[in-house]
Amino acid sequence: MPKNYPLSLAHINDTHSNFEPSKIQFNLTVDGQQFQAETKTGGYARLSYQIEVARTKAQNTDQAFMFLHGGDSFQGTLYFREFQGAANAHLLNMLKPDAMVLGNHEIDAGNSPVLAFLNRIEFPLLAGNMDLTEELLDKEGRLKDHPMLLDYDNEQQCAKVLLKPFYDKQIAIVGITLDQMPLIARPDPDTHFINAIETTKNTVDKLKKQGINHIIILSHLGLDQDRELAEKVDGISIIVGGHSHTLQGSFSDLGLSHTDYAETINNTPIIHASKYAEVLGLADIEFDEQGRCTAINGNNYFMLDEQVEVSYLPSSKESTSSNTPESKNASPLITAEPIITAEQISTVIATLKAHPGVLGSEACAEVHQTIMRDYRPALNALEEQVLAHIPRDLIHTRLPSKHFPHGSEIAPWVCRSMYKATKLSEPELDFALHNAGGVRQSLNKGNLSVADVLGRILPFELPLVKYQIQGKYLYQVLESAINSATNNGVTGTGAGSFPYAYGIRYFYDGKLAMNHRITLIEEFQQGEWREIDTEKLYIGVSSAYTAAGKEGYDALLKAHWQQDLNTMTLPEAFVDFVSQHGNLIENPLQPNVYYVSHR
Repeated sequence: MPKNYPLSLAHINDTHSNFEPSKIQFNLTVDGQQFQAETKTGGYARLSYQIEVARTKAQNTDQAFMFLHGGDSFQGTLYFREFQGAANAHLLNMLKPDAMVLGNHEIDAGNSPVLAFLNRIEFPLLAGNMDLTEELLDKEGRLKDHPMLLDYDNEQQCAKVLLKPFYDKQIAIVGITLDQMPLIARPDPDTHFINAIETTKNTVDKLKKQGINHIIILSHLGLDQDRELAEKVDGISIIVGGHSHTLQGSFSDLGLSHTDYAETINNTPIIHASKYAEVLGLADIEFDEQGRCTAINGNNYFMLDEQVEVSYLPSSKESTSSNTPESKNASPLITAEPIITAEQISTVIATLKAHPGVLGSEACAEVHQTIMRDYRPALNALEEQVLAHIPRDLIHTRLPSKHFPHGSEIAPWVCRSMYKATKLSEPELDFALHNAGGVRQSLNKGNLSVADVLGRILPFELPLVKYQIQGKYLYQVLESAINSATNNGVTGTGAGSFPYAYGIRYFYDGKLAMNHRITLIEEFQQGEWREIDTEKLYIGVSSAYTAAGKEGYDALLKAHWQQDLNTMTLPEAFVDFVSQHGNLIENPLQPNVYYVSHR
């Protein structure tokens, strides 16, 4: 009989320093009524508990066990802003991963934070297509030859590989990250990233020649590129991915978008585990002797609080009526809110807790105590600094959609804060421009603290840069950024490149030919909108990230000049604006995005 090789696998990705449980909302239909259930999920203490349960179960049944991280541990919350990766390394060590792949946010600030991380971690960091052969010999903080890093082997033209015993075989773990890294992060100039598909193919071929057939690709490419990788490279046993924040599993009955868990292409299953430590991916896998996956049974699992708040789900009409400019002067329709009975609440909670993708709130006491003792006190003071009261939820969505045809409700306010901050020192400023990915979360109703801004909404400590640019290059910037966000005729870097603005508005038609999709850009002057002059010079402000030409913003490099605003960062500008004008934020700004999709 053919021999089976079982593996119990736990996986997470894109945790972004979310050490504590995160808020989450589910939409359920129970007895014909629609309800919203709000609670908290995940966090490192709950992850640790469930990982240990899975690890112990595998040990008790003599199965191989593995726990992998799909990259992007850095950034995301105040924990990273305050501790710059030290807390990430400490707490990940407590979770005991077998390996982690380098994500783009690990290298947002160059190679130095990666080195500090490598010096602290007790598990290997895999970056099999990161080429360090040109790293400067006299460079302080070189990554090359670090014992905890498995990078690119230039002589062999393949990845350095983590090999582990696997019954009577060996299993290989290959870390592959984004080869577009210079477009979306800030690696040092002497650090290069080799084509992900070519590196993977060369590495798999080499392993097969060595008789190693069980091959895990630990990827930080995103689901679309994982699909391409699986299709173009034969012989991959499984891809464990990250970057695209993809929730896999059957969660449509909870009102969440999803794709199938372990989507299989070219006999290779692909598994992802959402984002922000909200879920844990768990899979029981069987491979044959040749490394092919013959069976996989798994899911993503939310780890929920005992406490759940239940309310009636607002109708789509009610939830979107306040999001249009016309609605701010309309008379609200006052209706009596029906009272939810205790029995309904109990039924909704029981239905939620019985879902096959839901686990409980059990947590590792040691991890929880470490977070509370070593790291939480530094955040408490910032949470006590209230900037404003936000009277309603404001939604951040990267791309325009049916319910939000002009896109994000938050990003334009961020642009306005950049504009106001820069206008103080640059009276001739015309506009502010920012990418959607620079805003991380929606703005919830209630008190807005310094911690909310610096830790959740704008966690990237990016300087502001002002520049002077010709109008014709603004057309190029906007179209390129949108094409990159939507993969409209180009290989994009994700929806985070989508542009938002203040002081200008633009019209994009994705169905038109490339280089003709921005049909009009207007500036707001003397109380009215006027078409910009393609030959005229305009002064704008952006973050240092987009001003450096990242994610489709390369035409900003054609500016006549650029100048750093050393006295102001992006989150500081927003904090200053909200502290002075927080009462304005409830009112919708005039739309500045008019978007027609190419689909």
